[in-house]
Amino acid sequence: MSALFDTSKMDPRRLNRRRFLFFSGIFVLTSLALWVMADLLWADGITVIEGAILALFGILFAHISIGFCTAMTGFYVINRGGDSCRIINSVDWTKEPKLASTAIILPVFNEDVSRVFEGLRVIFRSVEETGKLEHFDFFILSDSNQPNQWIQEEVAWVELCKQVKGFGKIFYRKRRQSINKKAGNVADFLRRWGKNYRYMIVLDADSIMTGKALVQLVAMMEANPKAGIIQTAPRIVRGESLYTRIQSFANGLYSPLFLAGLNYWQQMEGNYWGHNAIIRMKPFIDHCALPDLPGSEPFGGRILSHDFVEAALMRRAGWSVWLVPEIETTYEEGPPTLIDSAKRDRRWCQGNMQHTWLLTTRGFKPANRFHLGMGVMAYVSSPLWMLFLILSTIHVFALVTATTHLPRFQEYTNLFGYEIKIPQALFLFAFTMLLLFLPKVVSLISALGNTETADKFGGRARMVLSAVLETATSTLLAPINMVFNSKFVIFTLLGQGVGWITQRRDAGDEGTDWREAILTHWTMTAFGLIWGVSAFILSPMFFWWLSPVIAGLVLSIPLSIFLSKSSIGRQAREVGLFLAPEETQPCHELRRLEKNLSECYQHLQPIEPLRNDYGILQAVLDPYVNAMHVSILRRRRPSEESREWFMQLRERVLREGPSKLTTKEKMALLLDAESMIWLHEELWRQPSDSLAEWWRLAMRQYNVLTTTPVTALYR
Repeated sequence: MSALFDTSKMDPRRLNRRRFLFFSGIFVLTSLALWVMADLLWADGITVIEGAILALFGILFAHISIGFCTAMTGFYVINRGGDSCRIINSVDWTKEPKLASTAIILPVFNEDVSRVFEGLRVIFRSVEETGKLEHFDFFILSDSNQPNQWIQEEVAWVELCKQVKGFGKIFYRKRRQSINKKAGNVADFLRRWGKNYRYMIVLDADSIMTGKALVQLVAMMEANPKAGIIQTAPRIVRGESLYTRIQSFANGLYSPLFLAGLNYWQQMEGNYWGHNAIIRMKPFIDHCALPDLPGSEPFGGRILSHDFVEAALMRRAGWSVWLVPEIETTYEEGPPTLIDSAKRDRRWCQGNMQHTWLLTTRGFKPANRFHLGMGVMAYVSSPLWMLFLILSTIHVFALVTATTHLPRFQEYTNLFGYEIKIPQALFLFAFTMLLLFLPKVVSLISALGNTETADKFGGRARMVLSAVLETATSTLLAPINMVFNSKFVIFTLLGQGVGWITQRRDAGDEGTDWREAILTHWTMTAFGLIWGVSAFILSPMFFWWLSPVIAGLVLSIPLSIFLSKSSIGRQAREVGLFLAPEETQPCHELRRLEKNLSECYQHLQPIEPLRNDYGILQAVLDPYVNAMHVSILRRRRPSEESREWFMQLRERVLREGPSKLTTKEKMALLLDAESMIWLHEELWRQPSDSLAEWWRLAMRQYNVLTTTPVTALYR
């Protein structure tokens, strides 16, 4: 067996050499492209517009070069047999791993109750099968602000604990006030229970991790006492729509190169992505409290994208942050449609734009500044790209108006005094396309060379066809995302903040309807038509150079609808397109999750008149649910004024039914233990003709619904 990698003895000179080679590659590629671009623009000097075009080109090409160099570095690492300097090599896996007390936390906000608790059931069982369950506790941290969600979560928690014997191992906490979103939810957990555990593993509501993966993370932490965070690289799974299936395929095929390259140069100065990662409790509590940014939202106030910042704070305190892409059994789910993906990006955009405040923070490591800068550029690059294309169009118009043709576009490329028989514009276009698509080609070739890997993607022929179709689709989606992100950046700069909404995990069979697609995409469609016609009138040659961008914008409405269809996604799966290893060879945990969910969603749901307030029905009508709910509420002594208000509210809900109350009033009742006890007693005590018709219907349906598994009542 090869020697173990001691992360505490990483040679700084070795790391500096790696980074020098990596960033030198970016510099050389960007300089080469800038040389050609400057020569292309240089006729009788460079005008203001040409200077702006050249500056924008340099920034955007450097951004492209970073991705290219990351992938090519990864290709080099993988093909030489892997990198010896990986944190997974710091543990002797032939021996029994050392573990310590670990909290697995699952923050939720108005999520599908069945999916959350069946996912937790799968994780719990998987840890149990490793024989290491005594080292792990599980926490559902709820910020749900809908009455139905809250009660369903409580009931599902109790039922899950009964079924898996999880009392004392699985805990549920509902915050009264959802302050500072997910970061505040986690901070509240740390204040209450953080000192009881050495580590915590943070999951998202859609996360799945196998017991083996969780044990490996804890073992690596125990073997590396200076490790603060270890981040896994989750794979996208359970996609039904064509959009999600394409994302899952691309993630499985292309990510190994990028992850290997990323780990090669960042080493112990990695990043944190907010979930599917393990964190050392004490330094996180001591050093990673998030400051409020100066000013108000959207740039100031609470930090939204907390994960990058927490990684930087951990490094500033002297603790290492590692990426471990070798753990493959770690999963998440992606947005089901293009529009849902854009809604998520709208939230991420504001959070990442806030990071501009932190780029010059005292004590941050250069690698962390780079991570923060790349997070900002992930969104700022879109308006820069759009501005570059618009200025290029204006420049072409000026040339056509002045000379009626484009002479310099046809001149040959001159590099270091050597003339290359390729027109400059064509050379730049080809060079850019090389950097964009060569990593995909290399990933595909690497997979084709391994029969076992190719089989995981459905075989060589289907994998090649899927890769070609994915490339074509991503080319069309790029300008659509450019417009989306440009709007998001502009909205943020104009001071428009973003609310905290639940991410949709499933768009259903119908996907995006025509009305939603037209309302979302009509502006970019109109913009694309006007831009395309103008470019064609100016110069047919320039139009064809711009055609991939124009095509994506013009086709945005039908493309968004087509990609959102689950029926088309299932047809693609049946013919073997866009298959991913997690689908062709799923682990036991993913198979178990699918089986459990398919059984849950077949059960009877409440009838329509009761569905919107079924949580109130359970909490008030059902003796078991009422007692359980009251037992976990914090008892408070209300003032006389509050007591009178609650009494009026109780009378109203019995006399008029819960549908007449606002969500705020329902939540207030559910939070008041005295009201819940009084309502339960009065509901069963009063004659039926004194109750609202809603309650009479609820009592007639009660015996039917109490036989239904509680986690199956809502999807």
